[in-house]
Formats: sequence, structure tokens, C-alpha cells
Amino acid sequence: MNETLNKVLGEKIADLQEQKLFRDLKVIESAQGPRVIIAGKEVINLSSNNYLGLATHPKMVEKAVEATKELGVGSGAVRTIAGTLKIHQELEEKLAKFKHTEAALVFQSGFTCNMGVIEPLLSKEDVIISDEFNHASIIDGIRLSKAARKIFKHSDMESLEEQLKASNSYRLKLIITDGVFSMDGDIAKLPEIVDLAEKYDAFVMVDDAHSSGVLGSNGRGSVDHFKLNGRVDIQVGTLSKAVGVLGGYIAGSRRLIDFLRHKGRPFLFSTSHPPGVVAANIAAIDVLLEEPELIDKLWENTRYFKNALDQFGFNTGKSETPIIPIIVGEGALAMSLSDALLEEGVFCTGIGFPTVPQDKSRVRTIVTATHTKADLDRAVEAFAKVGRKLELF
Repeated sequence: MNETLNKVLGEKIADLQEQKLFRDLKVIESAQGPRVIIAGKEVINLSSNNYLGLATHPKMVEKAVEATKELGVGSGAVRTIAGTLKIHQELEEKLAKFKHTEAALVFQSGFTCNMGVIEPLLSKEDVIISDEFNHASIIDGIRLSKAARKIFKHSDMESLEEQLKASNSYRLKLIITDGVFSMDGDIAKLPEIVDLAEKYDAFVMVDDAHSSGVLGSNGRGSVDHFKLNGRVDIQVGTLSKAVGVLGGYIAGSRRLIDFLRHKGRPFLFSTSHPPGVVAANIAAIDVLLEEPELIDKLWENTRYFKNALDQFGFNTGKSETPIIPIIVGEGALAMSLSDALLEEGVFCTGIGFPTVPQDKSRVRTIVTATHTKADLDRAVEAFAKVGRKLELF
């Protein structure tokens, strides 16, 4: 290795270690579920995005195996050359119908959706107005664009309107927001955002990564949750969280999807999903339609766990969803809390700067539909024990 590069990397790693933010990967030795095996020990899993337990749903596993046996383990090419199988089209048609849009386009991940839609859509004649707490993939997508960039204070409609008033000279005005914010678990004020967009001739893009499968009828997302179907131009979603598999999608008008098929760079230059992945995603939509009780159970567990944490006095911030942060302050304390909880048999990840502000480091928990009350009670006991030890309440 180049000596200068080696030295610089060493200094950066040493800095992370000094701040107690350097972490080894936690290796899971079992299937993803409400309990997992880490280092040979069974622990309660409060770190997974597998909200509904679909990652191991029997119907989805069966369809993935069938498609793999019939069509193979790979698609062979990018979509625009020879990598569009009939099953890819079936998934996109099903997603569009599910999302109440004219069309949908599947990307390799939710992250690449945001990279692939923002950059080609806008030019230097246009402006992007983004919530300050939007996901890193949105931020990176904005960085790729030649459009002007403005930030409004988190969920602050006065701040958003100020930015809109100052943007009259631009051709296109795009407002971007997460549907559910991934670190705090609060829900975007989407009705107010849409009203302002229509007032100032702007259009709206919502990233439903943590809303898909969680909010709306049968998990259709934040747009459906607020009954705004037809009033949000671009819906981005993931197939990797509540849907339980892999990938992302953009749903919107037929004209939007036709444009992105020709200009969305991650779509154009990445091999398409293997047949087994596509089949599992198709089956997941069927499960969402046929088993809405999974979403009911998710919310029942969410209320139960959050109420228990609140009674002990933990700071759970503005959470309104199954994402429940326990905000403790400094990054080192968040990592100590995470480590101590793992010792007690509860796996939840510490999160510090730059993912969250310096003074708002936290352990983020995500409740799932597959947790039992016994799982959640045991987790609360562990939080209470460790919280007292670390003087968190």
C-alpha cells in the first residue's frame, strides 16, 4: 500500500477509536428474525428493518426457490440490453397498481433510486428544496444534480414556505422529504407540504423507505396514509426493509418512468435483479394484500414497547413509528449503551455523528411484527437495568 495513504488511513481510524466510534461489524449467524445468533449467543434483535418478518416468510421463500430453479441465479445483463425478463415487468406492473400510480421502475436499491431520479431530472434552471433531516441517499442524489439547492428546517412549514417564496425564478421547484425519518421515527407533514407545493407551483418527491409496508392501506406508504394519491409526483420506496427482500422502486407517471428508463444511470449501468429476488418481491406484495394483520401486529408491538420505555423516562424523541430512538447525548455513551445491552441479550445499534448531531447520539430500536410480548418485556428489563447503571434516568 502507498505509505502516505496508509498513514492517512491510520490517522483517521485512530481518530474514530479515540472518540470510541470505531465499531466491528456484528455478524449474525442465523436467519433474520426477532431473535438472532451473534457470537454463538441468542439475542433479541431490535436492529433489523425487517418490520413484518417477511425476510423469512414461507410464501416468499417458496417463490424465490421456484423462480431460481426455473430461471437461474442471475439475469445476465442490465435491463436495457438483455436483462429484462418477463418477471421484471410483472413486478413493476404490480408495484404501480399497488401504489396507485401509472407506472413504476425497479432499481437495485432504495439508495440508487435517489441517485437515479434526482440527477437526470433537474438542471441549473431548477431548484431542489430538501428537509434538513433527509436520508443520506437523498443528500448524495442532490449533490449529483446541477440544480440549485435549498434546505428547510426539519418539518418546519414556515421555513419551507420561505424557501418557496425565494424560488420563484426557477423553472422547476422540487420539494423532497422522507415519509418517515429514519433516525427519529417521525412522520413528514406531507399534507401541508403538498398544499404548499401546489400553492407555489412546485412538485413533491417522497422517499418511503421506512413507510413502505408500515403506513397506509396494506402498507402502501405515506402518500396513501394521508390520502394524497395523485398529488405526489414521485414516490421512492425500498424493497429491502418491510418488504423483506432487496431493491428499490420509483412510482409515478408513465412519462416519468419512460424518461428514467433512458436517463437513470443506476438503472442503465447495473445488472438487473436475479429472478429469485424478483419473485420474492412479487410474493411480498401478495402478502401485504392478503395478511394485513401483520401490520396491525407491528403497530400493537410498537405502542407496547414505546409506552414501556417512556414510563422509565427514556428520551424517545419525536418517534411516531416502529423506529424508536433512545437518545443519550454523546456518541461514546450511545456505544456504551449498545454494548451493555448486547451483554444483556438485546441487540440494538449505537448511532453517532455524522449520522445524527453530535449531542443527539442514540441507540435506535426497531420493533417488528414478529416480536412477542415476552421479547419486548425482556428488552425493557435490559434497558432498565443498563439505563440505571449508566444513569440515563
